[in-house]
Amino acid sequence: MGAYMGYWVLAGILFLVGMAVSGTLKRKFKEYGEIPLDAGLSGREVAEKMLHENGIYDVQVVSVGGMLTDHYNPANKTVNLSPEVYEGRSISSAAVAAHECGHAVQHATAYSLLGLRSALVPIVNVSTSLSQWVILAGLGVMGFGHGNQLVLLIGIVLFSFSTIFSLITLPVEYDASARALKWMESTHLTDRQEHDKAADALKWAARTYVVAAVSSVATLLYYILIFTNRNRD
Repeated sequence: MGAYMGYWVLAGILFLVGMAVSGTLKRKFKEYGEIPLDAGLSGREVAEKMLHENGIYDVQVVSVGGMLTDHYNPANKTVNLSPEVYEGRSISSAAVAAHECGHAVQHATAYSLLGLRSALVPIVNVSTSLSQWVILAGLGVMGFGHGNQLVLLIGIVLFSFSTIFSLITLPVEYDASARALKWMESTHLTDRQEHDKAADALKWAARTYVVAAVSSVATLLYYILIFTNRNRD
């Protein structure tokens, strides 16, 4: 019982930490989003400049709806930027645009972890939608009978793909930010103060992935603990 209680305490702490990190991230991006980039380039222009200077001409920069919806899609080779980033001429816009182009550079240079993460996407999409229901069935809750250890184990295996994906995402995201910041500095797109602010914004964005990974690992260990304890009974 102590271990179970420990998990829920940890889950509560991680939830609060996640809220704090998310809140800080939004505050940082709002703050730096109000500071114009001295170079005067929009997010789209920053993205295209970084792509071309890395010898990438087959990736399209497009605008997508929503807020914080920025991402790189390796399937169709597009850097997708939210309207605020696509049209914005701020430090935040430049940092986000360059970060997403960092993923495009990873793709162009066959960065192995990006390839592995991309390969896991269809598996994770399926396992995420199924794992919780299979685990509930294995536990015998919500009308699923008395439970079954084999079903529970299958649910845990399905959930583990999400955890693996979260862990692989960490170095992929940190590497993309490192590539973005290195390029911004080497091309003098940003001065020292702007560079520090861009680095700070990307640092907080990366921390959201850290919290997600830690939470996923904690949940997986919790399910494994339930499984092993039931085997002893």
